[in-house]
Amino acid sequence: MAQRVRKAVLPVAGLGTRFLPATKVIPKEMIPVVDKPVVQYAVEEARAAGIEEFIFVSAEGKEAIAAHFSAQEVLEKSLEAKNKTAELKLVRDASLAPGNMQLVIQGEPLGLGHAVWCAKELVGREPFAVILPDDMVLARTSCMKQLIDAHAKVGGHVVAVEDVPRDQTSRYGILDVASDDGKLASARGLVEKPQPEKAPSTLAIIGRYVLDPSVFDELDKHTRGAGNEIQLTDALNKTIARTPFHGLRFEGKRYDCGTRVGFVEANVAFALANPDLAPRLKPLLARLMG
Repeated sequence: MAQRVRKAVLPVAGLGTRFLPATKVIPKEMIPVVDKPVVQYAVEEARAAGIEEFIFVSAEGKEAIAAHFSAQEVLEKSLEAKNKTAELKLVRDASLAPGNMQLVIQGEPLGLGHAVWCAKELVGREPFAVILPDDMVLARTSCMKQLIDAHAKVGGHVVAVEDVPRDQTSRYGILDVASDDGKLASARGLVEKPQPEKAPSTLAIIGRYVLDPSVFDELDKHTRGAGNEIQLTDALNKTIARTPFHGLRFEGKRYDCGTRVGFVEANVAFALANPDLAPRLKPLLARLMG
């Protein structure tokens, strides 16, 4: 039986240049979707999967992320004094215990593989999750829980995958599929951002991973790949001969909040999934589209 997954790495060092000027002083992960910062959805998804420890790989000037998940005594006392119990619960529910949150500074933006490598000492030699907050997943069962449940059965590396249009393969890590039962695909290899004509499939990795610590053995080499960056996909590819690799077709809908259109789409979708907002939002959307 696979070892339990207790820790999650959240790479949050990006500058968010696609969202300037909004991200000039506010980390892109702190921009809200409906009523919560994007990064809070990622943490809640991980918590629902049983994750206990969170490692934020961040950059200078993004202290707001750690502050958001820390206790805010002045605010909490003010809410308590005003008997605003609902608001107080929201604030406290967003907090992580000091011992359950670690912050690592990624000195240079050298790619996702480098960001994950920065968490190596805090992860140790145990399986761990990686969550990219830009990819939001609306699902009845936490996407990360689906991955962890699959990992408990097959071990090794398990990543969330979805089929993408062939003309978009150059945006993703793509699986070279060995076998596929329609739910779980076993890979013989991975290709980082292949051109459509060279892509071995259209099964793309999205921002959810459960990884075996053997990936650090490859990341330690700091090998540069596409874009002259240290690619996580490349490191995973080099472990496949000794570590099983599976892609899980998760149940749910992914929204790419790294793009402006995807961000707006996520706001609409998550608002419609909110029973308090949906009845008022549906006629408003109908009027706007009319």
